[in-house]
Amino acid sequence: MSVEAKLKDLGLTLPDAPAPAANYVPFVVAGDLVHVSGQISADENGLITGTLGADLDVEAGQAAAKRCALSLLAQVKAACGGDLDKLVRVVKLGAFVNSTADFTQQPQVVNGASDLLVEVLGDKGRHARSAVASPSLPLGVAVEIDGIFQIEV
Repeated sequence: MSVEAKLKDLGLTLPDAPAPAANYVPFVVAGDLVHVSGQISADENGLITGTLGADLDVEAGQAAAKRCALSLLAQVKAACGGDLDKLVRVVKLGAFVNSTADFTQQPQVVNGASDLLVEVLGDKGRHARSAVASPSLPLGVAVEIDGIFQIEV
């Protein structure tokens, strides 16, 4: 099953690949690797903001991380000229969770992104990752995730 068909089967739609907000590019292709800039948590209603451990719980954080994963896939699709089936595997995610000083469940929050990628991509969605706390993130978003992906060239 194609990646696009799997997304549709799960009732998921990729957003348009977000444009960069400053003087950087949304992704860089180096050989067979695509390095995707950090994607902030947003959905069709706008930014998903808040702080884990204060006004957001783990479940809300997972939903925000899931949205970041969809934006990452949208950027990979753009890097592959619109053909997401050129994605070979997810290599690594770097995740930042807007958290209070005593919140320690960043890995559980980032599971929202990791679980989505495995659900959509199967074994090629399994990846290395980091999940770290941040006292704040751009525009007050809950989660930001960047990634490295291997593609067919």
